[in-house]
Formats: sequence, C-alpha cells, structure tokens
Amino acid sequence: MRAWGRELGFSQIGIAGIDLAGAEPGLAAWLAAGFQGGMGYMAAHGMKRARPAELVPGTVSVITARMDYLPRAAPPDWAEREAQRLRAPAEAVVSVYARGRDYHKVLRARLQSLAERLAAAVGPFGHRVFTDSAPVLEVELATRTGLGWRGKHTLALSREGGSMFFLGEIFTSLALPPDEAASPHCGNCTACMDVCPTRAIVAPYRLDARRCISYLTIEHAGSIPEELRPLMGNRIYGCDDCQFACPWNKYAGRSVLPDFDERHGLGSASLLGLWAWTEAEFLQRTEGSAIRRIGHERWQRNLAVALGNAWRETGDAALAEALAARRAGCGALVREHIDWALAQRTGPALQLAQ
Repeated sequence: MRAWGRELGFSQIGIAGIDLAGAEPGLAAWLAAGFQGGMGYMAAHGMKRARPAELVPGTVSVITARMDYLPRAAPPDWAEREAQRLRAPAEAVVSVYARGRDYHKVLRARLQSLAERLAAAVGPFGHRVFTDSAPVLEVELATRTGLGWRGKHTLALSREGGSMFFLGEIFTSLALPPDEAASPHCGNCTACMDVCPTRAIVAPYRLDARRCISYLTIEHAGSIPEELRPLMGNRIYGCDDCQFACPWNKYAGRSVLPDFDERHGLGSASLLGLWAWTEAEFLQRTEGSAIRRIGHERWQRNLAVALGNAWRETGDAALAEALAARRAGCGALVREHIDWALAQRTGPALQLAQ
C-alpha cells in the first residue's frame, strides 16, 4: 500500500487507530475560547471530529496520507525569496499552496484510487476519503501515524518534509495495524510564534484563528478588523510566514506532480496587476484553483487592504488612483476597504485620486 501511495504522488502513508479521546479536551477548550471565529462548522460537529466511527459508522482504522506541495521548480533558496517578496509592498503574496491546482481535487481523486487499488487486492471494504473536507482531526491523525508531529504553529511537521504538505485520509472498515506516533522535535524554538504578523499563535500549539491572516483572507466573510489590516501587509490569500521561518522547512519536499506548479504568475504578481482583473477574469484564471472559493468580492477586499498598506508605505500615486477608480462600481464591503486604504496616506496624490 505504501508503494502504491508513492506511485500516486503521496510522500508518505500511515495507519492510525480511531481512539482520539485524548484530543477531545484540547478541542473543547479551543472551541470554548471562540478561537474558531466565524467558522461555525468547527463547532457544529462538536466532538465528532475526534470520533471517526461516529462520522463514518463502521470505521476501525484510518489510512493517512501526506502529499508535498512545494512546486517542482522551487529553487533551494525558495523560503528566502518568499520572505523578500513580503518586504516588497507592491507585490501580491498568495500562499504557496494556492498557486496551483485545488488540492482538494488532487488528493481526493488519488486517495480514491489508492482505496480502489487496495480493494482489488483484499476484496471490497467500507471506506470514505477526506482531505480538509469533513470534521476530521487531520493533524491529530497524522501525528499518530508517524507522518509528523504537531508544531507550535499547530501544523504537522516532518523531519523529512517540513510542513509544506497536504494531509488526506481514508476512513476504512479494515482492521489495519497502526503505526507508531511521531516524536516532537520543536525543542525550545519559537520562530513561528515570533514571526507571526498578527500574533495569532497565542501560545505554543494554540492558534486564535480570528487573528490569523489565512483565516481573515479566506474564511472570514465580512469586514476585516481595522486594527489587523496594517499587519496584513501585502498578503492577499493565506499566509505562510510561520512556515517560512520554521527551520525544518529546509527539508521541504518538492511535489512530484505538475498539479502544484504555479499558474497565472501568482508567485510573482503585482497588486495592481491582480486589482485590474474583472470578475470574469478572476473566474477564468482561478478555475480549478482553491482561490475561487472566496469569490471576487473577497478577493477585491483583500487586495484593497494590501493596496492601502502599499500606498501608506510607498506613496505611489498609481496605487491610490487605481483604488479610487474602482470605488464607484463596487459593493459596500469592498468600498469600505477602499476608503480605509485611501485614508492610509494624505497629500496631493490622495487628493488627486479622490
């Protein structure tokens, strides 16, 4: 099965049992603190996340899979290059995982192929495949199968592959021997916590999603809190800062699949270039991408914040002019963020834009 997994593009396959009772207190405390923000689905399923057999009756084992997503062409100094773009205000920073094909589509199809190949060898069995698509404690399961340990940023970390990978699962009725859990190797390092722009990692292994830029730019549907907007810089979809800072990502593995290669220049795009996209262009260029799920309005909202931050930092009148030119034709949500963006700097250029 592990060999089949590698043939399908997975970096590692593991097997876990279904007793996750030890994870329930931490999940309950996280929800009680409200750290899920507007992600109501996190609370709606309650402890079902920690009880695989309640989610899929008949489940007795979980096959876990890791798939590296760093693009095949990523240079050795990829993390340094990404950090440099974060310091270039007019550049548009999209999280690395979202620059290629939608990982949900890639992993789901390949997990299903793995399950079918297994069924051909041992006979029919009950199963369901998941990848970030159901109430599943993915990192908890991964740590129990040796795929990695939970880093202080709450992501799974591997000694062989850092954290630049996706996780997927096959819930199965097959009684399979579980693997040994991975041991933690973060030690005293707090690089991920120290670098977080919004201090969303409030304690080791504890993330307040309401402050996380990934949540704000992807999951959050309304107005972005004003006090957090300046901290977002030029990040318009997701945030990888904690991963760039992690020493273990010097071992991040390149994907063996072309699916995660960069599309439409999203690894080198400018804010003004993406701001110029019409809704039709947005839909066309994000076809098959995870980005499309946020819709054009939230895409513009995120860009307006980044443009405002760049306008404040650089004073480039072209940024203010582009913001002002779009104001009359957009909805209330985007208009609010445009107004905030324009107010980030005063002077002749702003007066001209208005």
